[in-house]
Amino acid sequence: MTEFGLLNWIIVAGYLVGNLFLGYMMSRKVKTAADYQIGDRSAPWWAIGISVVATYVSALSFLGGPAWAYGDGMAALAIHINYPLVIFVVVVLFLPFFYNSGVASIYEYLEQRFGLASRTVMSAIFLLTQTITTASILTATAVVITFATGIDVGVAILGMTLVVLVYTLLGGMNAVIWTDVLQGVILFLGAGIVLWGLLGEVSPLSGALDTLANDGKLNPINTDLDFSVAPTVWAGVLAMTLFHITVYGTNQMMVQRALAAKTLGDAKKSYLMMGFAAFFIYFLFFFIGALLYVHFQGEPFEQPNEIILVFAQSLAIPGLMGILAAAVLSASMSSLSSALNSLATISVTDFYQRFFKAEASPEHFLGASRLFTFVWAAMAVPVAFAFINSGGSILETLSRVASYFVGAKLAMFGLGFLSKHTSEQGLLVGVVAGFLGLFAIVAGIPLIGLEPANVAWPWYVVIGGVINIFVSWTASVLLDGFQKDWHAQTVVGQLRRFKSEGLAEKQDGWYVVPGRIDNIAWYLLGFFVVIVLFLTWFGTLGG
Repeated sequence: MTEFGLLNWIIVAGYLVGNLFLGYMMSRKVKTAADYQIGDRSAPWWAIGISVVATYVSALSFLGGPAWAYGDGMAALAIHINYPLVIFVVVVLFLPFFYNSGVASIYEYLEQRFGLASRTVMSAIFLLTQTITTASILTATAVVITFATGIDVGVAILGMTLVVLVYTLLGGMNAVIWTDVLQGVILFLGAGIVLWGLLGEVSPLSGALDTLANDGKLNPINTDLDFSVAPTVWAGVLAMTLFHITVYGTNQMMVQRALAAKTLGDAKKSYLMMGFAAFFIYFLFFFIGALLYVHFQGEPFEQPNEIILVFAQSLAIPGLMGILAAAVLSASMSSLSSALNSLATISVTDFYQRFFKAEASPEHFLGASRLFTFVWAAMAVPVAFAFINSGGSILETLSRVASYFVGAKLAMFGLGFLSKHTSEQGLLVGVVAGFLGLFAIVAGIPLIGLEPANVAWPWYVVIGGVINIFVSWTASVLLDGFQKDWHAQTVVGQLRRFKSEGLAEKQDGWYVVPGRIDNIAWYLLGFFVVIVLFLTWFGTLGG
């Protein structure tokens, strides 16, 4: 490893100082817990949109995406072709319910629809899964810092946590959004430089495409019906569409910034940006991984997540490692700050305020929000240390773990929106049955001779979702009978309320009632078709 060098340190230091400065500037707007949790709704929609993109495109994508494609080729991209479909569903169904309610926690919807127990269960699931995600992001970042600078990985984790904690504590959601804008620019600058360097190293590109095709790593559209294979187009379109709906529709970290928009229309526009941009982002990361496979001639790596760093270091371009370190820091910090803010919001809104201190001053809950931000940062650190020696793509590993919880999320929100007869009792029975059923199918039950199913992890989503939904609905009918009317917090209930009360279904040209489809949302479906056609053509280029 070459010495990091003064220029690289200056680049990284400048980037960190810039984030701290933005946090300080935004701190002047934070007076209450609401300001801390969802901001003062002064951020423009495009800034929130960049924040949405930057939050999900973390170091897990920057490092794990190329590592995944290095192993599975462009077929791994099939997992990520569904974003237009995902955003279509979230914009039409999820955002109107959450934004119109005026809540800081999206899980309050579940209490309004079913009851307190449902809200508490989902909030607890979020705290658990988001802590694991946050820790994995810290680890991915530490890989970069350690590799690039030579400092101890533990020091990297602690230092990263401290910087993110400071500006998040200062500026709350406003700081999260505006630092995300800065971080998004730097992230894609770094990725662009790496791609430019790769194209020069594997020139001519036609030869690289031929190599990928001959090794079976070029075609993104794998139509194999083998359910034991993860990266297939069927898994991407069917299973992972459901998976990503829960990421963008039921994850407090993602939705919370949309709640900071000035209007529901702005919230929708911020999400639509992700719907149209996500494919290009993931194509970039996975194409980099495929080209790295050509460059290194398929050489196995003990730590696949370091592949992109090894290549960047070999270019020996002055300042490149500093830019790359800042880029990965950008990817990580955008996700970490969002995670800490959302974890604190749920802790205060769904637990502390709901069960322990219902009445207090806005300043008190602001202090509580900042305290919980610190607590969750401290809790994420030891989990991050546990990820240090994990092998394989961090992105794939995290996706595998998260897939176990998707069924519960789909059932709770999907049945909440669309089902007339689902009750809280039945819903909770379904959630328990979904977890147990999925575990039994995936892990097997040796005592009764049930062998583990040979099924790839994306299909865990479908299995868990089907069990959850079927059992929840059936148990609801058995325990509470058929309901006479639609609940007010269903799509049908909302449409009826708007009609009976003579409420305008549109504001500023955007539908505010759930279930209605804005004209621009239809373009997402057309864009999905274009993506499939493009990738089909792309797979024919080599050979």
